[in-house]
Amino acid sequence: MITFKHVAKIYPKEISTPAHTALIDLTFTINKGETLGLIGANGAGKSTSIRLLMDFIRPDQGEIQLFNNSPKAPQLRQHIGYLPETANFPANLTVVDLLRFTGATCAVPKNILSQRSHELLTLLDLWKVRRRPLRTYSKGMQQRANFAIALINDPELLILDEPMSGLDPLGRKKIIDLIGQLKDEGKTILFCSHILEDVDRLVDNILLLHKGKKLFYGTPTELAAQEHKSSMAEAFVSRITREDAHA
Repeated sequence: MITFKHVAKIYPKEISTPAHTALIDLTFTINKGETLGLIGANGAGKSTSIRLLMDFIRPDQGEIQLFNNSPKAPQLRQHIGYLPETANFPANLTVVDLLRFTGATCAVPKNILSQRSHELLTLLDLWKVRRRPLRTYSKGMQQRANFAIALINDPELLILDEPMSGLDPLGRKKIIDLIGQLKDEGKTILFCSHILEDVDRLVDNILLLHKGKKLFYGTPTELAAQEHKSSMAEAFVSRITREDAHA
C-alpha cells in the first residue's frame, strides 16, 4: 500500500533559515488494512513524510510507492482521504460547499454524495450548523468538518495529521471511536499525533522518527519491552533521551 525506500529530503537554505535535513534514508512499509502511528518530537520529519505522500513536495533521494504508483499519479487522489493538521477554509464557504467540491473532484455520484454528507455531518454533530460559514466554527468544529471532508469519498487510505488537534474530550472520543470503526472496516490508516495514549490505543505499529531518522518500527508493546518501560509513552521518552545523549 505505502512504501518508502531510502527516502531523503533536504530543505534548501532560505534568507531567514539555514538548509535543513528533514529525512535521512527512511525505509518502511504500510500494508493494506494496517494502522500506523507516526510519532516523534517536533522536527522529527513526520509532517515531511506526509507531505511527500501527498505529493506536495518531492524527495531528493529514494523512492515512494503508493498503491504501486508514484504519489504524483493524479488518479490516486480518489482513493485517499487527507486531514491536514490545520484547517484552512475559504472564509465564506460552508461545510456542505466543501463536501460538494471534494465529492465532485473525487467523482462521487451525486446521490451517494448527498447520502454520505448527511451521514457524516450527523455522526460528527455538524448537521444543524451545515449552512453556517466555516469561519464561524470553533477550532474543534473545524477539525470535525475536516474529518467529514476527508471521508466523503469513502477512501481506501486515510492520512491524518494530528487528528485530535483542537478537540474537547467529547470530540476526541468521537474521533477515536470513528478511527476505530474505520480500522475495523479494513481501511489503511496513517496518522501522526503527539497524544501517545491515542496512538497506543489505535495502531497496529508505530514508526518513531527523530531528527529525520527512523529509531523504531514495530508494535507499541515491542517498544515498551525494548526500553523496559510499562507504557509506550514512557518508552518513547526513554528512546529519544538515549538517542540525544549519544548524539
